Amino acid sequence: MEYRNLGSCGLKVSELCLGTMTFGRRTDETDSRRIVDLAFDAGINFFDTADAYGSGLSEEILGRTLKGRRRQAIVATKFFNPMGPGPNDSGMSRVHIMNAIEDSLRRLQMDYVDIFHIHHVDIQTPLEEMLRAVDDLVHQGKVRYIACSNYEAWRLSEALWTSKVNGLASFVCYQPQYSLVVRDIEQELVPLCLNKGLGIVPWAPLASGFLAGKFKPGGQEIAGTRAADKWAWHGRFFAPNADETLATLLEVAVELGKTPAQVALRWVLEQPGVSSIITGVRTVEQLRDNVGAAGWQLTGERLQRLNKVSHLPPRYPESFEYNTWERRRDAQNMPSLT
Repeated sequence: MEYRNLGSCGLKVSELCLGTMTFGRRTDETDSRRIVDLAFDAGINFFDTADAYGSGLSEEILGRTLKGRRRQAIVATKFFNPMGPGPNDSGMSRVHIMNAIEDSLRRLQMDYVDIFHIHHVDIQTPLEEMLRAVDDLVHQGKVRYIACSNYEAWRLSEALWTSKVNGLASFVCYQPQYSLVVRDIEQELVPLCLNKGLGIVPWAPLASGFLAGKFKPGGQEIAGTRAADKWAWHGRFFAPNADETLATLLEVAVELGKTPAQVALRWVLEQPGVSSIITGVRTVEQLRDNVGAAGWQLTGERLQRLNKVSHLPPRYPESFEYNTWERRRDAQNMPSLT
């Protein structure tokens, strides 16, 4: 298992992060404990949850399974989603943030969380209100680092600027959807994260199981999967050529003697700025397969094939400005001057 800095900060996290969204919902506590034990055995030190996962059950189960090994774990949780019937039981207001951290710490049975994410976009609360509240939590020792998920590039940039000019704690990582069939973040968000030193920690690197090896090109529903159950299925975000990408993935996996899941996960790990990837699993067997993505590199012609088949067509302004470097070069070597 490789350990990488979380962006430009000093925190070291395993290249695979165990996602626990299924805990308490599709995975009972006994199997959840087995999954966490296997994660530790494989060298995983990074665990991701959220207050809304299983209406709090994920945090409760993770907290119990980490008893006695808290110092060995980097724990990330999130706030935003409704956790009660009241008008202040969701969002990123100071009131909800202060309540959310206390509730999460109680469920996790911990004194602090390592990373506290804003889970979604709240357009009804000023960014500065949220950032001042989480900055207070950092100074109180209840949160070590702060982060966000699902922000647009302009909103993320605004938040980073607000933190900088006001001397507030700043986001250290960004948690987006990212996979071979959902590469939208490369056009604006990846360059921003690289420029500002944020670690990228993708969720759904297997595209909700589409890239795990169960599916074949032309079919996006299999009985008993999240796709068939309409639960945590993100197929509406897939690129139009998702089936072509899947076909190439299956070919490359056979050539390498790896499973499709291992190759798909490894592809994400090879991308610029990625600190770790969230591998959400329902069973021990799924985690055992995913762990096989660690400890090797995807390089050469096979990496290039996957890059090419899944690459998104350029959008404006990238499509308009793609050759500006050539125009600039040629301006310094004008034929009329020779």
